[in-house]
Amino acid sequence: MAVDESANWDATETAVRIRSGAVSALEMVDAAIARAEALNPQLNFLVVDDFERARARAKGPLGDGPFAGVPYLIKDLDDMAGLATRSGSRSTADLGPATRQSPLIAGMLAAGLNPIGKSSTPEHGFLPTTEPLAFGPTRNPWDPTRSSGGSSGGAGAATAAHVVPFAHASDGGGSIRIPASCCGLFGLKVSRGRTLATDPGHFPISLSVQLCVSRSVRDSAGLFAAVEGTGAGLPPVGMIVAPSDRRLRIGLVIDSVTGRKPDPEVAAATEEMAALLEDLGHKVEPTAWPAELVGMADPFLLTWSKGAANILAEAATRLGHVPGPDEVEPFSLAMAGIVAMAPAGAVEQAVAYLNTLGGPYAAWLSRYDVILSPVLSTAPIPLGWLAPDLPVETMAERLPAYVGYTTPANVVGAPAMSVPGAWSAGGLPIGAQFQAAVGDEATLLALAYEIEAVRPWTGRRPGICA
Repeated sequence: MAVDESANWDATETAVRIRSGAVSALEMVDAAIARAEALNPQLNFLVVDDFERARARAKGPLGDGPFAGVPYLIKDLDDMAGLATRSGSRSTADLGPATRQSPLIAGMLAAGLNPIGKSSTPEHGFLPTTEPLAFGPTRNPWDPTRSSGGSSGGAGAATAAHVVPFAHASDGGGSIRIPASCCGLFGLKVSRGRTLATDPGHFPISLSVQLCVSRSVRDSAGLFAAVEGTGAGLPPVGMIVAPSDRRLRIGLVIDSVTGRKPDPEVAAATEEMAALLEDLGHKVEPTAWPAELVGMADPFLLTWSKGAANILAEAATRLGHVPGPDEVEPFSLAMAGIVAMAPAGAVEQAVAYLNTLGGPYAAWLSRYDVILSPVLSTAPIPLGWLAPDLPVETMAERLPAYVGYTTPANVVGAPAMSVPGAWSAGGLPIGAQFQAAVGDEATLLALAYEIEAVRPWTGRRPGICA
């Protein structure tokens, strides 16, 4: 009976049950594998499995990590020794198994996590939806005609469907928070440099950080404590285990950083979250994005496109020729084209501008403890609405209409989180985003515990679920 119930346990409870001897690590990994085999045909979250090695790890010494024996997934943008890293791209079909892994992935394994495979991602993580031409779309378990978000869309779908209790995710422009919002999960993006080193240096600014998407706040908090590094020069956070009595000053932003208004359901969900926080004794007042951040959209796009150009240049070196549309998606080629057509020095100017935004952001956060906003402008989009082979003009119109809240935190290196906020009339999750000052993950986690306690979300199950 315990194994049958294990799909509903979070990672923390799973680890406790394994340590107590109530279940074995092998029973847990076998159960997760069975769930993956049953649900992946419907959701398409798994790029490559590692089932037999996972079983072997479960039979061996588990160590004393906080998540010893807990089944897990590694996002397929990151190397795990022994598995190929496909990065959602047809251009990587020639790659053999990785021979090493980043310090963060090594740290996650040292925490006792037992990966059963690698989760799906859009090509090189470029899009906020997981629909790579190499592997096909990942489907949202709340509605399989909808996107599970991106770029950690496979992690989001598998966690929401209770295949694994939580899963590795990364965030360079919203890629933890977006799938968390789309899949009804909790997702914490930490401050730049907070976790063990991972950034491969493709982008002119270090944008991406890594952690997970989870069904409980304590799972994300526990993993953060396990892999927290010291390279950011910030005071350590450690393990946050409960809400705080501190009442917060909260700034409320409804429109996106580009000035677009969200769908009415998203606006209503955000305002409802603000009302809940006021009922809890927090002070909420309307605010606006700093003027300097309002001008960041074009410089961010050029900087993001430079990362794409660098990745495609690496592919050309490996393949021995410039990859074409049979190997690389049209959207990826379009981003590289943006850089190729930019005037001399434009990328450097864009990076210089983005690097000035930390000051205005810090000044804004000196007036508030956190900023509340939507995560996305709409509920999860239909599959195909941001497909990577759409005309560039269509993508240029639709992307800003969907994503306009998450990138500032990446640019300034601040922590942010998506908390399940509401569900649409059609039953789709809508997340609420909270941002804090650089280094202040503790305030976000304490607030997340408080919201989780008064408005629990873990009892809600999608239609496709183990």
